[in-house]
Amino acid sequence: MEFRHLGRSGLIISEIAYGNWLTHGSQVEEDAATACVRAALDAGITTFDTADVYAETRAEAVMGRALKGERREGLEIFTKVYWPTGPGRNDRGLGRKHIMESIDGSLRRLQTDYVDLYQAHRYDVSTPLEETMTAFADVVHSGKAHYIGVSEWTAEQIRAAHALAVELRIPLVSSQPQYSALWRVIEAEVVPTCEELGLGQIVWSPIAQGVLTGKYLPGAPLPEGSRATDDKGGANFVTRFLRDDVLERVQQLKPLAEQAGLTLAQLAVAWVLQNSNVSAAIIGASRPEQVTENVKAAGVKLDAELLKQMDAILAPVAEFDPAKTAENSPKSRP
Repeated sequence: MEFRHLGRSGLIISEIAYGNWLTHGSQVEEDAATACVRAALDAGITTFDTADVYAETRAEAVMGRALKGERREGLEIFTKVYWPTGPGRNDRGLGRKHIMESIDGSLRRLQTDYVDLYQAHRYDVSTPLEETMTAFADVVHSGKAHYIGVSEWTAEQIRAAHALAVELRIPLVSSQPQYSALWRVIEAEVVPTCEELGLGQIVWSPIAQGVLTGKYLPGAPLPEGSRATDDKGGANFVTRFLRDDVLERVQQLKPLAEQAGLTLAQLAVAWVLQNSNVSAAIIGASRPEQVTENVKAAGVKLDAELLKQMDAILAPVAEFDPAKTAENSPKSRP
C-alpha cells in the first residue's frame, strides 16, 4: 500500500480506501462484509469510508463491528451526514439539529469516540451555510471529528465553505466526488479550486460502478448479480454507462491493461490515482478477492503514452461537463 496526505493537511491516508456503499447491510451478508474488511486490512488499507444513510444506517454498524478490536490510532474512519436517516422533518439536511444528532448516532454505530473525517454528503440549499459550518466547527471543537470534508459540492460551494472554515479555524480538507475515466466532471472547476485551497479528492466509483472492469459486454445480457441488476439503488448510477458505444470502447482498453500488467479494474483505479489532486480512490467489494485484486493498483505509475492512448479511446464517450455536479445535487432538502 502507498499513502498520501489528504490535501495539504497533516492527515496521511491509504491511497486506496475501502468503502461500504451499496454493500454492507444491503447487498452482502455481514460475514462476507467482515471478510472484505479483513481483506482490506490485510492489504494495508487503513482508510475506511461510510455514511449514516448507507443501508439505512446499517452500513455504519457493520463497519463498526468489523473494525472492532483494531488499534484505533492506526485507522482513518470517515463518515457523512445529509440524507434522511429517519422519518422526521429534521432527520435530514445540514441544519444544526441534524448534524449534532447525527454525529452522535454515527459514533455509536461505529463504536468509536471520534471520526477522522466528517463530510457533508451533499450541499443543503435549505440551510444557511453559516449554520452548517458553525455546527461542523462545534463537532470538531468537541473532539468528535478531526477534519471536515464535502461530497459532490460545486467549486463555488467549496470556495464559500472554505472561507467560513478559515474564519472558524476548522480544517476543511477534502472533497468526495464521483471520478473515473468515464466521469471527469471535476477536472475543469472542482480540481483547480481544491488545488488552490488545499483540499484533496477522495474519489468514489473509480471503476464506474463496474463498467470499467469490462464485464458488461455490448449487446449482451447484464451479468446476473451485477451492480446493474441491483434494485436497491446501484442500477440507478450505472445505467448512464450501459450504452454500446461506451462498452465497445471499454473493451478496447484490454490491450493497454495487458501492456501495463494490470486487469481492467486495476487500470481504472490506477488511472484516477495519476491525478495529483486525488488523495485516495475508494473501492467497494462484495467478495474479499475483489479487494485483494483492486489494491494492486496502489503505487502503479502509468506512462504518458499509455495515458494518451486511454484518453483517445475513452474521451469521446466520457462526461466532462462541470455543470453535472450541480445538476446531480438536490434542489431541495430530501
